[in-house]
Amino acid sequence: MRTTPEQDDLRAAVRSVLARHGGAAAWRPLAEQLGAAALAIPERQGGLGCGLPEIAVVSEELGRALSPTPYLGSAVLAVTALVAADADLAPGLVDGTLIAALAWAEAGGWEPDDLTAHADAGPDGTWRLTGMKEYVLAGPDAPDLVYAFARTPEGRLGLFAVDGPGAEFVALPTLDRTRPLARIVLDRAPARLLTEDGAAVLARVRDVGAVALAAECVGAAERALEITVRYAKDRVQFGRPIGSFQAVKHRLADLHAGVAAARSLALAAAHADGGPESARLAAAAKSACAEAYQRVAAETVQLHGGIGITWEHSAHDHLKRAHGAAALLGSPAAHRARLGGLLGLNAA
Repeated sequence: MRTTPEQDDLRAAVRSVLARHGGAAAWRPLAEQLGAAALAIPERQGGLGCGLPEIAVVSEELGRALSPTPYLGSAVLAVTALVAADADLAPGLVDGTLIAALAWAEAGGWEPDDLTAHADAGPDGTWRLTGMKEYVLAGPDAPDLVYAFARTPEGRLGLFAVDGPGAEFVALPTLDRTRPLARIVLDRAPARLLTEDGAAVLARVRDVGAVALAAECVGAAERALEITVRYAKDRVQFGRPIGSFQAVKHRLADLHAGVAAARSLALAAAHADGGPESARLAAAAKSACAEAYQRVAAETVQLHGGIGITWEHSAHDHLKRAHGAAALLGSPAAHRARLGGLLGLNAA
């Protein structure tokens, strides 16, 4: 399965922007020049109306650069939730001037059954949300817009827009300095109900997020492998480049095969969006691509002579990003369990 010429052009444009703008400063040109914030927004709402393959292309390039932009949290997860709920989108989300956060996971995890935050209806038709949301993709500053999953008194999972006071934003210390995370504490926070069919919205967000994160892992793994291969060609030991030793060749070849397989699976999952296999491929891609990246990141450290924590090299950033990405949106094991359930293979 191959990308289209248009997707290749998008990839080149994103890579060019990231080469000129480092860190969080890349978000403005990505949103203004390339429309990255509007990719997943339908044309009828002012967006570009692109699909999951284009989202995956951008995610892959952001992974290569270990970019800390709010793309995944705002332009993918939050926007996907709003589109799935058929809710109105603020114009600032289309042009990227507003950053949104989707408050999803709780201490129990990412599964729908783990979510216990609750919503109480007021006599005037407003809602009040109470609960604690973990691992919110936002920071270091509070997002402009917050959307949260919470349970109605009937036990249904709803999606709410959080308005006004009562939502405390706490930036969290993280292992991965390139992935800001936060906790949002809801204490009877005023909110508007966007949909009571939050379960369907969450299922859609989970699939799209899993594929985007899988593509990000592939891009990061490819970059880490490139760095390692280059080092193996330059580093001389016993009068020879270490890449000429058979043991090193075999390790690099195994990593290359693993990354190629992961990339194929991520592509398949992106292009299957909306089809009967989309949920299965999304779960498989998140699991396989995250684990492939973890293997590459670990070998990057080892083949660079065991350097693990040093600010002078990106090896430790890849190691931390790999482990953080594996846990984000559910662990590889959790996605394999989900895949088993979708296939009817889970043991009783």
